[in-house]
Amino acid sequence: MKWLLAVAMVAAPAAADAEVVGSNNNGFEVRQVVSIVVPQAAAFDAFARVSEWWDPEHTYSGKSSNLTLTLMPGGCLCERLANGGGVEHLHVVYVAPGERLVMTGSLGPLLYEATAGVMDIKAERIAGGARLTLDYRVAGFANGGADKLAPMVDRMLGSQMVRFRKFAAAIPRSR
Repeated sequence: MKWLLAVAMVAAPAAADAEVVGSNNNGFEVRQVVSIVVPQAAAFDAFARVSEWWDPEHTYSGKSSNLTLTLMPGGCLCERLANGGGVEHLHVVYVAPGERLVMTGSLGPLLYEATAGVMDIKAERIAGGARLTLDYRVAGFANGGADKLAPMVDRMLGSQMVRFRKFAAAIPRSR
């Protein structure tokens, strides 16, 4: 089974600025930061188009086109599965359009553990474009220890944010 685990300038395909902020047996926090030469609102809007940039290797269905992100409280980052099935990866709890998105849930193999996660995405204006910061905090019981999962989650989210950055930078803008 494929797992969804659980965002630097445009000219170079640089990795996201990644960090395991902290971890212990009962939880962890990872942070991804990407800078993009696009306006803040455009970066935020591009993030919501998750089906166009998320790596299909990190989905249950094998198809990014099955992902949707509904930007309203009660919405979700969800995935359609064959025969009417589906997965709610993250639940949307806060949206400030163009600025901030907070979702709760346990990505990938964390879904099967007794963990709870909060993904906090902030878009801010910087000189020359926008910076997107993604913080993912997970707490609870993970078989074998949450601290062992932190580096894996950090790498996966880092690769997703590289894909996001490339996608967001390539979206045509009206002048």
